[in-house]
Amino acid sequence: MEQYIHPLTGAMREIVSIFDAMGFSVADGPERETDWYNFTALNFPKDHPARDMQDTLWVKDGSVMRTHTSPVQIRYMETHAPPIRIIVPGKVYRNEPTDMTHEAQFYQFEGLAVGPDITLAHLKGTLAQFFSAFFGGSVEVRLRPSFFPFTEPSVEVDMRLTGADAPAKLKDKWIEVMGAGMVHPKVLSNAGIDPKRNQGFAFGGGIERLCMLKWGIDDVRLFHTGDLRLVQQFSTAK
Repeated sequence: MEQYIHPLTGAMREIVSIFDAMGFSVADGPERETDWYNFTALNFPKDHPARDMQDTLWVKDGSVMRTHTSPVQIRYMETHAPPIRIIVPGKVYRNEPTDMTHEAQFYQFEGLAVGPDITLAHLKGTLAQFFSAFFGGSVEVRLRPSFFPFTEPSVEVDMRLTGADAPAKLKDKWIEVMGAGMVHPKVLSNAGIDPKRNQGFAFGGGIERLCMLKWGIDDVRLFHTGDLRLVQQFSTAK
């Protein structure tokens, strides 16, 4: 009997498997968060635009539907001492209209590594290994300067797949895939980790985005319609 798996479920399982092989464990946390974990502990200023209603779904009691999976980083660092290596796959929420590339709820995964000798080179190498395993083929990674409140320096991550095994639709093209950077010292301090003795890298991106690139899906809304015609293209039968 033929069996099927939703592409998001399959992608998350594959992501976890790849990072497990690199020594990362999986962490989880609540989807309904406090302002402290979702914003303040991550070094978002009180007047940061991400706190505004057009981006954030606030609850009447002052809590928030998490806008990213980064609050789990804080929760994990509060209860675990370095060295730390985790990934955080999960659902996030944004107060924005839907279109071909945006949804009000979607899936992200984050990565965090903290220890005494972590550098940007470790970040770049980790992502290169992940992209190569997830997309297939050799990969080049480049980092471009950017800004996120919770990292310093912050970077945008581009990848380019090369080699004979690379998918034709992605081969030799630079594609922006996620944001990343070195964990801001204030974020480490807020989580109870001494930034003078430890540093770390963090990265995060949308799982739907990775699936769209991997399988040539052109509308993010297709993942959430419940249409079995999409699911039935992803067979697990051997």
